[in-house]
Amino acid sequence: MTVKDKLLEKIEQLSEPELAKVLEFVSVHLEPPTCQNETNMNTSAAWEAYLKSEQERDDVYRRLANS
Repeated sequence: MTVKDKLLEKIEQLSEPELAKVLEFVSVHLEPPTCQNETNMNTSAAWEAYLKSEQERDDVYRRLANS
């Protein structure tokens, strides 16, 4: 018996609410990791904004560091 056959056998025994949970679990784990990429892009965008701010307000950051 293949893994697929075993899975189908188990799935046939599940109730509708259990099937919904399994579907949600499988869907989440099969989605491409776009969330991670978006997080990296947001982090990168935040870092770029900080660097730009640091250049524009160099004197402010220098006074803060010296205080």
